[in-house]
Amino acid sequence: MNRPIVLPDPLPSDGVVTLRPWTKRDLPELVRCFADEEIARWLPPIPQPYTEADAHEWFETLVPRLVSGSGAGLAIVDAASGELLGGIGLRSEGDGRFEVGYWVRHERRGRGIASRALRLISSWALGDLGAARVQLHADVENVPSQRVAENAGFIREGVLRSWIEHRGERRDHVLYSLLATDR
Repeated sequence: MNRPIVLPDPLPSDGVVTLRPWTKRDLPELVRCFADEEIARWLPPIPQPYTEADAHEWFETLVPRLVSGSGAGLAIVDAASGELLGGIGLRSEGDGRFEVGYWVRHERRGRGIASRALRLISSWALGDLGAARVQLHADVENVPSQRVAENAGFIREGVLRSWIEHRGERRDHVLYSLLATDR
């Protein structure tokens, strides 16, 4: 069993975005965000349509994942206003490896939010959590997500052929990583 993941205090922030735990108050907005076709297109685990029941079911998994050390899901919020901008998650793969995934709400994309959040969560994982490697993968056609990874300092390692089944189709994904030694 992994050690519990302890959220940093203060929460990760760069003055523009802050990463914070999700609250039940966020769930209606989460449902609205996940109605976006682009999120459904690139994130296979997100059921479509995404309902309030889906949001509540997901929310109930957050604390057990933290306690078990298997992962942390965080809201990306505007550091000044607290507006929900997106989400980012970190999952332990064991042996010092963590997988990260992220999304940003439609009307706030293209402003560097995901790259900022990715830098924050990666720094936390590589520093406080002692990760040796943080990795992510993006569909080969999801160029914006690949740009996020590159803007956050991740290195493209290659293409994972037929990596994942997404809505009945096998999809290739690009693998990116950031190592503790890259910092």
